[in-house]
Amino acid sequence: MKIRIFRQKVPDSEPYWEAFNYDGTMEISVAGMLDKLNFGDDIINDLGEKTDRIGWDCSCLQGMCGACAMVINETPALACETFLKNLKGDEVVLRPLRKFPVVHDLIVDRSVIHETLKSTNVYIGEYNPKGKEDHEHQYAVANCLKCGLCLEVCPNYTDGKSFYGAVYANDCYLVKARNREKAGDIRSSYAGHFANSCSKALSCMEVCPMHIPTLSSMAKMNR
Repeated sequence: MKIRIFRQKVPDSEPYWEAFNYDGTMEISVAGMLDKLNFGDDIINDLGEKTDRIGWDCSCLQGMCGACAMVINETPALACETFLKNLKGDEVVLRPLRKFPVVHDLIVDRSVIHETLKSTNVYIGEYNPKGKEDHEHQYAVANCLKCGLCLEVCPNYTDGKSFYGAVYANDCYLVKARNREKAGDIRSSYAGHFANSCSKALSCMEVCPMHIPTLSSMAKMNR
């Protein structure tokens, strides 16, 4: 199997394609395959040339941290949850997420997600819920990995300077539900940085590895 990777040594360097040959088991995730390509003292590309180890990010390798998010065969996904046996064709094409600055190869800087939450005070603070809580939906929303896959596919999200995307909408709901004293400010932030610009393509829900019901968050906020 041919593995084509869009690589970039440092943030300001010119990106380039490099290919590798993989002849191992198909009963393995993309993350496991990358580990195997990087294994050993000498990393060899498909031309038989020595090259640098492939840069990619991971932590749990169990679909719980979101660190290994990347574009796999033009579909944003977690590398640890995408198995070679489920991919079509005899070639795998890997790219870094394109909505975030590249740090190295498949590693991107997703700090903008947290910075937008900080800048708009979207954090719970003191737990002060309203009388009747929707615990089931709050639990679902709290599973967000901040992986950025929803932003990668969103047709409205560009650089994160004004429209903050589904991850922001869900956190707005969660904070509003758990701290009623912040409700007014949260509604205003939600309208300005999400509701007024969302075209409701709902592609965010299709790629979410945690299957977060963002449409329900939107309905609850709009209500």
